[in-house]
Amino acid sequence: MDISIGFYGATQFVTGSCFLLNIRGTKILIDCGMFQGLEHDKNYIKFPFDPKDISYLILTHSHVDHCGRIPLLVRKGFKGKIICTKPTSQIAKIMLLDAAKVMREHYKTLYRKSLRKGLDLPPPPLYDEYDVVESFNYFKILVAYDTPLLLENNIKITFKDAGHILGSAFVEIEDLEIHKKIIFSGDLGNKNRPIIRDFAYPSSTDFLCIETTYGDRNHKSFEESKQELLEAILDTFDRGGNVLIPSFALERAQEIIYILREFYEEGKLPRCHVFLDSPLAIKATRIFKDNPEFYDEETFHIFVKKDPFDFPYLIFTEDVEESKGINNVKSGAIIIAGNGMLTGGRILHHLKNNLWRPECSLVFVGFQPKGTLGRHIVDGAQKVHIFGEEIPVRTKVYTINGFSSHAGQNELLEWISHVDKVKKLFLIHGEREKMEIFKKVLEEKFKNKFEEIYIPSFEEEITLA
Repeated sequence: MDISIGFYGATQFVTGSCFLLNIRGTKILIDCGMFQGLEHDKNYIKFPFDPKDISYLILTHSHVDHCGRIPLLVRKGFKGKIICTKPTSQIAKIMLLDAAKVMREHYKTLYRKSLRKGLDLPPPPLYDEYDVVESFNYFKILVAYDTPLLLENNIKITFKDAGHILGSAFVEIEDLEIHKKIIFSGDLGNKNRPIIRDFAYPSSTDFLCIETTYGDRNHKSFEESKQELLEAILDTFDRGGNVLIPSFALERAQEIIYILREFYEEGKLPRCHVFLDSPLAIKATRIFKDNPEFYDEETFHIFVKKDPFDFPYLIFTEDVEESKGINNVKSGAIIIAGNGMLTGGRILHHLKNNLWRPECSLVFVGFQPKGTLGRHIVDGAQKVHIFGEEIPVRTKVYTINGFSSHAGQNELLEWISHVDKVKKLFLIHGEREKMEIFKKVLEEKFKNKFEEIYIPSFEEEITLA
């Protein structure tokens, strides 16, 4: 009658979300994400479980650090059912195809360098486009929020709005045989942002896994961050430069476009070129337009009247030659390009052409994990290597954390305050030092709510009941 959980990712680090829940022999995987930053080598570790044994994969949302190894799981024998919301299914598919393409191109580059230098050949990509398309066959069940679904073995699951990105969810899983419940938070959203609704609240539970990405601090208010972005743009244009915004193709790019449209309509944005230079972000934007039922009330009312993701200065550049042409624009441009952590994508070409120019600005609007080029620059690097060339960092660097799609400390505390006494609280999806800070805050604020607050280790397996 055991219930057990294996922690196979996002344990004392931020990426690679992957948890295996075993309820009386029914094995349910929650997320199967890719590792990024310092943890990226873990992508090549053999799954510590047999993918053939997994009956269900619950996908909380479509960020690559939550869905990025699904094609590998399928390649290794997974034949179960993937359960997620409609937008998560749509967006995950374009994210996975893009991931396969990026890995293939990266492998080719490393392969050529290894041959030239006489080094050992790099490991092959985790999967290819064929594996991605094959994995689409297993997206079997699309669920709505707050609608219970009964799985085999008398197990009930309920998706609730996590307020993180379009279609994101936290999931409540209940064993109806022994009346035990566990909740996985997925990634919880930063409240009072545009486009999507604020997160819903959890019900009472026996066990709870909560993300801690920003467990150590709070964000600036969204309005403060909007003003900071506007000031960065105006200051850069006054200096005669360009604004570079490394952005995740999903959610952040759409949010920045939404804000720039507001600036334009309010007469605050000078005449300029706004380039969305990311084929993936352009595809994601089209999916956003296809799912207005997931918008918050304000955005839905705008959608009824007009496109909330369009205004006259905006230019979509899908073609490679169009992207290269942006480098001819020396001032008065806002360039939004992926990826958000500077670990690849078209943003690197724009950095190579603008990072050394003191009149330009580099504006970070998302989390930069340890081991990424973005984190290196945020931490004050004077020089960086891009495409084998040393580039001095002379641009003005802004870090605006109020655009984060992750809940800050106060929001995590607010969310967790809605559960009653919990047998065991697991802290996941965060860096160890941030978890320790959050654990102390929880112990001080909720003295009798949790019988135990636990920080699991990578590949640790724990019996719950």
